[in-house]
Amino acid sequence: MILVTGGTGLVGTHLLASLVQKGDKIRAIHRKSSNLDAVKEVFSFYFDDVTAQFSKIEWIEADITDITSLEKVFEGVTYVYHVAALVSFNPKEYHLMRNINIDGTANVVNFSIAQKVKKLCFVSSIAAIDKTHKNGLIDETGDWTVEANNYGYAITKYGAEMEVWRGTQEGLDAVIVNPGLILGSGCWNTSSGKIFSEVHKGLKFYTEGVTGYVSVKDVVKSMVKLMESSIKNERYILVAENRMLKDILFNIADAFDKKRPSVKVTTFLAEIGWRLLYIPSKLFGTEAKLTKQTAKSIHNKYHFSNDKIKKAIDINFESIDDVIKEVCGNFKR
Repeated sequence: MILVTGGTGLVGTHLLASLVQKGDKIRAIHRKSSNLDAVKEVFSFYFDDVTAQFSKIEWIEADITDITSLEKVFEGVTYVYHVAALVSFNPKEYHLMRNINIDGTANVVNFSIAQKVKKLCFVSSIAAIDKTHKNGLIDETGDWTVEANNYGYAITKYGAEMEVWRGTQEGLDAVIVNPGLILGSGCWNTSSGKIFSEVHKGLKFYTEGVTGYVSVKDVVKSMVKLMESSIKNERYILVAENRMLKDILFNIADAFDKKRPSVKVTTFLAEIGWRLLYIPSKLFGTEAKLTKQTAKSIHNKYHFSNDKIKKAIDINFESIDDVIKEVCGNFKR
């Protein structure tokens, strides 16, 4: 029995589609507020008989932060894909992120140890990778420090990784993947799906920050291959290409036949912007669309190496331009 947490998010939905195709016996958990229709929408990109494929999954209502709800979930489980997480750059959600990302992962690890799970795959992030450059590229060997990565999401994802490594010291076999910015079809109002939604609505702004991008299908493919291999207790950066955000936004706009974003957001404008948005967010309790951290991160220029994962498994990453065309096509559907 394979257990998937976070099965209603972007990675989780595509992972479930892949596992269903393989004929694996699957159990997935979801919170009461989760949208299972998001899973069915992604399944529609893979299957004609969506209902039949969806019914192959055993769904259990549970929460990774609720130990009692997890007791039934882990019965008979042999492999675990831990995908569930909260992604937020809102400082007000820091403690909630700690609860979900760190404490929730600790619970998953503890139950995996108790159940004698054969292997666990944890989806982390490049946010938890030290940004020290080696020959111009960032790899998995740097020493992560809070001082250099002192924003909430990075801290909680690194803390979650520490729980996984703690589990390996207690006999659990595990692999960790650190994807870049994941592009894929579905979940249009959350995570990276918002990029496609905003450009389709006529996004006007762009920056020239650089980071690593990867297809959700390549993330899933890497996870499954690592789990089916003899590899254990290793972590891997998953990045297909290092690209400028400006180029990504322009390509999406072109695929939608929309006007390209035309206003360059400089560092100075971003610094003014987050301060202006901070005041009403404090006064009215709303979430600012631009925070101090995002104002900084959209201008960072990071280049990541994918050498380690390429040497570990047989994978040829999809071209990001091809991914954008496919995703935009599915969006228009």
